[in-house]
Amino acid sequence: MIDKIVLPNILFLDIETVPQSEFFNELPEDAQQLFADKTQYQRKDDLTPEEFYDRAGIWAEFGKIICISVGYFTIKNAERQFRTKSIIGEEKQLLEEFNDLVKTHFSNPAFVFCGHNIKEFDIPYMCRRMLINGINIPEKLQLFGRKPWEIPHLDTLELWKFGDYKHYTSLKLLTHVLNIPSPKEDIDGSEVRNVYYNEKNIERIAKYCERDVVAVAQIFLRMRNETILNESEIFSVNE
Repeated sequence: MIDKIVLPNILFLDIETVPQSEFFNELPEDAQQLFADKTQYQRKDDLTPEEFYDRAGIWAEFGKIICISVGYFTIKNAERQFRTKSIIGEEKQLLEEFNDLVKTHFSNPAFVFCGHNIKEFDIPYMCRRMLINGINIPEKLQLFGRKPWEIPHLDTLELWKFGDYKHYTSLKLLTHVLNIPSPKEDIDGSEVRNVYYNEKNIERIAKYCERDVVAVAQIFLRMRNETILNESEIFSVNE
């Protein structure tokens, strides 16, 4: 019953990740071997671990978070606004800042998180990186011992599956079929590593991440059969 959820009680979020080091040979020898072991079933026979290392950012053991973007609705006098904010910087710093945001503004039991594939990627990735960085995981992200209906996370990928657990739909495809403006106006996920390490343009990545957050919010509105946001209703706190 997603139509019963109060919009300002939802924190929409998305993360961007990259390999921990720019180059494979910068990893310690034991880490190189562990990466080779971890990826041996994903790699084709003609791909070495070094050639496959571009994709290391998808694993929390070999990647790191470089941006967390969030978005939230405000409604005043029946007028709604959607505000986005990006947290960037060193990984431990941005994770601590995100924790502070959650504890200060979104710790109430009524609040929930929402993202696309958030249950299988964003949330587990953040929890693992918090542990690696020695950061206490906020209660909102702790799922141990909770029943499925007690988990305060909404996943637009899961909602779109309608119980079909074999089905995967990308964010880009879902915006297309729901007639939502595509969030992929500049770069896509495959280019984030290059923009981060070669262009050193974290601001460009943050804007890309925020567009994904807006796209998730738009999908959620369409799933409630509500009018999607127009440009005049969307604001970036970073600008």
